[in-house]
Formats: sequence, structure tokens, C-alpha cells
Amino acid sequence: MKVKNRVMSVVAMMALACAAAWAQINTDQVIAIGRNALYFEDYILSIQYFNQVIKAKPFLAEPYFYRAVAKINLEDYNGAEQDATLAIERNPFIVDAYQVRGVARQNRRDFAGAVADYAEGLRLMPEEKVFMMNSAVCYGELHDYDAALKAYDRLLAIDPHNDRAQLGLAHLYLMRKDTVEALKHIDRSLELSKNNAGAYVMRAAIVTRTRNDYEQALADMDEAIKLEPLQAGYFINRAFIKYNLDDYFGAMADYDYAVGLNPASIEAHFNRGLLLAEVGENNKAITDFSYVLQSDPHNFMALYNRAMLYFRTGQYRHAVRDYDEVLKKYPNFEAGFMARGEAKRRMGDARGSNADYEHALSLFKRKKTHVSDFNPAEIEVNAAIRKREQQELTGQAEPETEEEIMNRFNTLLTVAPENPIKPEYANKQRGRIQNTNVEIEPEPMMMLTYYPRDNKLNGKTYYMREITELNESRLLPATLALVSGEQRLNEDEIKRHFASIEYYDGLLATAKPRSVDYFARGMDYLLVKNPAAALADADRAIAMSPKFAMAYLLRACAHYMLYQMGHNTVAGDGDPLADVQARAMLRQREDAAALQLVLDDIDAMLELSPKNVYAYYDKGNACMLQTDYTSAISCYTKAIELKPDLGEAYYNRGLMYLRLGNKERGVADLSQAGELGILPSYNVLKRMQ
Repeated sequence: MKVKNRVMSVVAMMALACAAAWAQINTDQVIAIGRNALYFEDYILSIQYFNQVIKAKPFLAEPYFYRAVAKINLEDYNGAEQDATLAIERNPFIVDAYQVRGVARQNRRDFAGAVADYAEGLRLMPEEKVFMMNSAVCYGELHDYDAALKAYDRLLAIDPHNDRAQLGLAHLYLMRKDTVEALKHIDRSLELSKNNAGAYVMRAAIVTRTRNDYEQALADMDEAIKLEPLQAGYFINRAFIKYNLDDYFGAMADYDYAVGLNPASIEAHFNRGLLLAEVGENNKAITDFSYVLQSDPHNFMALYNRAMLYFRTGQYRHAVRDYDEVLKKYPNFEAGFMARGEAKRRMGDARGSNADYEHALSLFKRKKTHVSDFNPAEIEVNAAIRKREQQELTGQAEPETEEEIMNRFNTLLTVAPENPIKPEYANKQRGRIQNTNVEIEPEPMMMLTYYPRDNKLNGKTYYMREITELNESRLLPATLALVSGEQRLNEDEIKRHFASIEYYDGLLATAKPRSVDYFARGMDYLLVKNPAAALADADRAIAMSPKFAMAYLLRACAHYMLYQMGHNTVAGDGDPLADVQARAMLRQREDAAALQLVLDDIDAMLELSPKNVYAYYDKGNACMLQTDYTSAISCYTKAIELKPDLGEAYYNRGLMYLRLGNKERGVADLSQAGELGILPSYNVLKRMQ
């Protein structure tokens, strides 16, 4: 017996050893697969593989490093810096980790931190040219010009034919206002390599600004466009040069082409609008300025120009509306009151017109002048120039205020900043998905269904203990599951649910009703989009079994579906109320009441199941729809505490932080959500950063 036990112990030890070896082989294999995904630019997929390794062996440095590489390619610089730091903490001799972290910090304008990383990289690899080049650029941004020159000299001593170093020196001398030296280094860079489009663009900018040599600038921009023909900004620059050479047709053609390359370019639309206005194409110019204002509602110059164009084209009501905004910002603009007064007069608003004229006259009297000397456009331009000069002087942009962050985020909700024209093949889960245009919408409610689906990236499903217990009872016609958002059923599935409803009608009419039978029929009604009937069955199930937690969730889903149906109808359809504002207020009250019913059911479920992560998540969504963003954040935070890998909660909480103007926390949450497989995170990160 002792021998047998000893043999069994040895066998068990061998099995454990084999299992450990197999786990090691699997870990290595998963890292290799993740690296392959990186090579093929499947950045999101690679992150999921590295997540698996980190979960199994969090002490390894490699997966953190490779995940940082993936994130930096997705322009998630915060996340890349954090992962590179974790890799360095585990293995301080991974040289490339310092490079990745340095690049992430450099993109976040933490130049001092980047310099420290490049210095450590050079300590480990003293002749690594990438570290030298990047550190030289950072020293320049820190205005430590002596250190920058030393870094460039060190690089050129090792690699005297480095054209990028020459271009870096040119940029450094430009920062020091020495255009003569800058041009020498640009010429040297082009001698070494004729294929650097940036050198041509930089030289064109210098000769335009310092010599008004538009012919030379045009030749340089032509060369840059030959090398990089898909850069919309190059065409905008060339259009400006052509305009100064009186080539209006050429300038217009370049603006049109720039808009074709990047339909979301505010600069292209704005400049084209100015040129269209100058050549008398007023309505087309209005269209361009309207696009600019849709993307950037606070663009005063576009608003001011559009106001004048509306007046010029006889669209006086629109002109008055724009002048209203202009005069809010500049209440001492005499000519603006005169223009608005004239627009009101032509509309037949004599009283409003007289009031504006009188106010303008009072401003003239106060200033003791008969001609307006106030030009808001000049003020705006000078302010923009001062802001740019200050940024160049300090090397730092002014930090955004909470209001600016909220305004920019709210603009993102409605405006697509990326080129919507995509090639025929576009894998939305591969490559640089941060460039994929997405509508910025929160991740949806968790809904009950019989049709489970998993996350294609990480294979995760949404587990809820109560659902598992109900499925194990085998009292439902199919396996119950939880999914994110609505599902569309095909014809056969719909027929099957109508047949199931008929079956339960007969069963409940002839047999003793059970709460689970009402629940089952309620599920059928929910899936065929009859929420009122689902609600009635949920009520019956709860009346029979007040502690039936899943019935409360079913009722919450039904209430939410009713809210969606009511919310998606036009306010006031069939309503005798004539006042639009009254109809809108009525719709708002009805929506609030519907959402409160959803919240009541979720709260009832939480009383029965206080650690139900998805109930907290859904409660957060309901609070968000009520515009109670603080409560929504609290609910998402509770969900994350219960389930730290719930990417949907991080994503929605990140959006709420941005909506409240907290960029730091919003970006951190979106980075975490992207890591957990919520793809739209990277697009929002790029657009906010």
C-alpha cells in the first residue's frame, strides 16, 4: 500500500511537472503568436494575446513590452508609457522598452521624461542612433539648444551622412530664429537625400516667410507632393502659394483636391471658403464655413465671414443669427450692430432695426468717432498669432480648460473627423483602427436573450450566477444569456418565438401558472419586440415570486425597450400642442419617467443580488441617459470594482469623464477599455489627443 501511494505521488509529481512545462510552452507560443499579429499590424488582436500571457504570468517583462508597442501604434501614448514602465520594472535591460516609453512621452510632450529614457537607452547602447536623434529633438523642444547641438554633433560624428540629423538641425536653428543657418542645413539634407518631403516643405515655408519667394516655394511644394501625394496639408500649403502668385484657378483646384483627400479638414474648408467669397461664389463659401462651424462651433472667423455672406446673399434671418453670436463676444462692435440693424430692416423688423442703429450710434458717440475703428477679425488673428508665438517660446501649449474639453468632446459626438472614403476591404479589427471613423456612442445596455455571442477578440461572455442557476433548472425553452445591446432575429427565429408564445398561452390557460412560465413567455415577447406584453408577464412573475431576481431584469429590459421606442418617435406626433418647446418638454418628462422605471427595477434586482456587476453597469447607463453623469460614473466604478476586466464600463466611464471635462481620467479609462477589446476607444483617444 505504501509502495502504491509512493508510485501515485511520483505520477502526480510528474503530471504537475508536465503541466508546468506545457504551461511554459503555451506561454511562449502565445507570445510568438502575439508578435506575429504585431508584424501583420493586427494591433488589437496582439493586445488580446499579450493580455492572456500577462494574466497567466504577470512577472514576465516581454508581454508588457510588446503590448506597449501595439498601443503606441494605436496612438494610445498613456497606455504605452504605462506598459513600457511595467516592462522596465520587470527587466531594466530591455533597451527597446526605453525607446518605446521615450517615444510615448515625447508624443505626450513630456520631453524631460523622454530625455531621461533616451539617456538610459544610450547608457545601455552608446551608439544607438535613434536614441541620439530623439534626444536631440527633445532638447530642442526644451530650449536647451546647447545640449541639442551636442546630441546632433554626436550623431553626425557616428553617421555623417544622416539627412534626418541635418533636417533636425535646420529645425533647431529655426527655433532660434536663424533662417540662414536653417536653410544651409535643409540644403545639406537634400544633398544627402532627395526623397525627404519634409525638407522641401520646410524650405518652402522659410522662403515664403522671409523672402516672399513664391516661385521657389512652389517648386519645393511640387517636389513634396510628388513624394507624398496623399498629404492634404501639402495641397493646402501649395494653394496658398498659388494664391499669392495670382493663380486663383490653381489655388482652388488644390483646395478642392485637399478636401477630396481629407473631407474633414477644417483648414481646407476654411481657406477654400475665403477664396470662394473673394471670387463671388458666396453660397459655396457659406457651405464651407458652415462645415467649419459644424466641426468647430467656436471658430469666430468662420462665423464672422458667414454672417457677412448671409447678408450679401439676402439671407437676412441667418445673418441676424450669426451677428447675434458675433456681438455676444464683441459687444462694442459698432459696425456689427449697424449690419445687424440693416438685416433686420430688410426683414421688416423696424423696431429691432432701430434699436441696433441707436445702440451703434451710442457707441460712436462714446468713442467720439463717425467711422468704426473696431475690427474683431483683426483681434482674433492677432490673438491667434500671440498664442502661437507664446507656444513656440515656451514649447508648451496652454492646458485645456474643462469647458474646452467638454466642447471638443461634444463636437466629436456629431462630426466625423476622419476620411469616410475607405477601400473596399477594411477589416475593422485590424491595423490602425484609431483611424477608423466611428460614431462616438456609449457601449449599450446588457440585455437578456437566447442568442449568446462572445467578444470575437477575447472570447469572453457575460456570466451572471442567476442566469446559470435558471439554465441549470431546465425550465426555459432555450439557454438564457446576456448580451451587450439589441439583436436582430431572422425570420425563422421570429416564427419560433411566436410558436413558443402560443405554447405558453395554452400552458398557462390549462395548467397551474408558474412564475417561470410567465418569465419564459415574457422573454419571447421581448425578443419579438413586444415590450408591453413582456412587461405584463414580468409583472405576473414578480407578483408570484417577489424574490425572482431575473424577472426584475426582464422588466427592466422591457421598460428600456419602451423608452427606446418612445424616445425614437418624433416629439409631438399626433399631439395637438402647437408649441414646439412644450412638446419637447413633454417628451423629456416621458423619457425621464421611463428611465426611472428602469432604475427602479435595477435597484430591486440589486437588493436581491447586491454584487451583480451587470446590474450596476446597466444602472450606470440609465443614469447616463438621465444626464446624471456623476451617478453614472459611480455605478461604472462599482461595476469595475466587482469585475476589473469589464471593458464596457471603462469605456462608458471614460466618455462620462470627458463629458465632464476631466481629460486625464477620461483618457486613462479609454486606454484601459481599448486594452480590454473595446475598439472605438482608440479612435476617441486619437481625436481627443
